Amino acid sequence: MKYKLICMDIDGTLLNDNKELLPQVKQSLLDVAKKGVHIALASGRMPAGVDNIEKELGIQCIKICNAGTYTILDNECIAAEYLSLSVMEDIYKEFAEKNNIPLWIFKEQEWFVTGVDKYVEREISIIHHQPQIVKMEDIIKEWTDEKIHPNKLLIASNPEMIQKIYKQIKQKMDIDIACSSPTFIEIFSKGVSKGTALQNVCNKLNIDIKDSIAFGDQELDISMIEAAGVGIAMGNAIQELKEKADFITKTNNEAGIAYALEYYFKE
Repeated sequence: MKYKLICMDIDGTLLNDNKELLPQVKQSLLDVAKKGVHIALASGRMPAGVDNIEKELGIQCIKICNAGTYTILDNECIAAEYLSLSVMEDIYKEFAEKNNIPLWIFKEQEWFVTGVDKYVEREISIIHHQPQIVKMEDIIKEWTDEKIHPNKLLIASNPEMIQKIYKQIKQKMDIDIACSSPTFIEIFSKGVSKGTALQNVCNKLNIDIKDSIAFGDQELDISMIEAAGVGIAMGNAIQELKEKADFITKTNNEAGIAYALEYYFKE
């Protein structure tokens, strides 16, 4: 089979634990791109945080951003999904405000927060982008008047709190959520995922999804691993994702992407 699309998560997959792109991983992706294979970056990150990685790779990439809710191809949005403002307000009141946690709000290219804590500060240092600090009542009023909606929401806290809130949201709300790390809950519309975004990209490029390879490490990546022709779990992936994968490669600290691409693209 000739694979036509490589789609990969960024944090914990493409990058090592120090948020570095290992030289052998970069070279392996340059090599397959030279063969005409499309490269897609699929991340919970907002576009600004994915742009930095695209630049470092030196490859024009398809960018599946905001946990699969906002997809960019050739610098144009080809697919976008949105949450209702009522869901945003409920998530804030029931799970963020009650636990004194800032709510992160993503709308296309923009990032808003209802406060700043160590998790927000860490994200700023990683993606080199400043969020706008907002009051929930103000943004609800403004967006209601202008008919604007968020793509996704995020709650960041310690792993124990994340697990507690995760269970509560699952019990109380009819929306889709997934952890992109032990400290992040990503919140988005029902039926939206990295997997559906990958299918949208394949449709746009006229590629059979069976001719795609996807890499991931966390719950947020499971739909993409299941949708792709070949789903590859990083050696550092959660067990649930490993059980769904077709192949388990080395860890993100051991250039796992390069190891798997050498296997699947060997002459």
